[in-house]
Amino acid sequence: MEEIVAIQLFEGKKVRVVWDAEKEKYFFSVVDIVQVLTESPRPRKYWSALKAKLKEEGDETSQKLGQLKLLSPDGKKRLTDVADLEEVFRIIQSIPSPKAEPLKRWLAQVGSHRVDQIIDPEQTFQMAVEDYRRQGYSDRWINERMKSIKMRKELTDEWERSGVHDKKDFAILTNVLTKAWSGMTTGEYKQYKGLTKENLRDNMTSVELALNTLAEVATAEISRQRNPKGLEESHKTAQAGGRIARNARRDLETEIGHSVLSPSKASDYLTPMEDVEPKELPQDISNKD
Repeated sequence: MEEIVAIQLFEGKKVRVVWDAEKEKYFFSVVDIVQVLTESPRPRKYWSALKAKLKEEGDETSQKLGQLKLLSPDGKKRLTDVADLEEVFRIIQSIPSPKAEPLKRWLAQVGSHRVDQIIDPEQTFQMAVEDYRRQGYSDRWINERMKSIKMRKELTDEWERSGVHDKKDFAILTNVLTKAWSGMTTGEYKQYKGLTKENLRDNMTSVELALNTLAEVATAEISRQRNPKGLEESHKTAQAGGRIARNARRDLETEIGHSVLSPSKASDYLTPMEDVEPKELPQDISNKD
């Protein structure tokens, strides 16, 4: 599953927004919505009290919330309550505020903006690029990450064409592919980097990303040629694609004299930037076709 996180502005105030491509839904940071409505200096405390009150009254809203790790003002990613559009509207109704109606209209505009992104996918990529820049990633890394998102989608499309549809089966094939080129399953790889719920690809170096993308591109191309049917046959194509990237990895390591697998994670070396001027998409990504 790929999630694209961005910061949207409502009357100059920042609202963290996540687009979940799998569920085809926007999720909004509840604390940010509360801060907009109440202008409270302690929106987390306000939301905590309101959530307890809603639970006491038997309101199901608090039970339907999810949590995602979002970038906080201190530069660290923290678990944050998020809600889809429907639940956000219910929360708004629970908070007396003159900003309620303008905020509802703004949320509706954000929702309609997704239609524009479907028509013009470059807008989605641009939103992701700007957010990665804000987190301190280099243009070189962002270029690799955008390509990896595109190629991952092509691979999952190919798996679906081959008769693989279940999320658990996608995870199985991803583990096979990752272990074939890196020597580790995705879970082992995350443990190696000291990650918990963070996205593994967001914590790969440019070289690791390039090798992972090569494995996925090779797997998709082999699958098109072999035309596998179902999980078992797709398992073999994932191994074959991963081996191609493993051979490339070993050749590179022989040349440079050390492993390209890094235990470092993004938070070890990135310095988040509060504001980032909009730029064009990195080279090679703007021309997606």
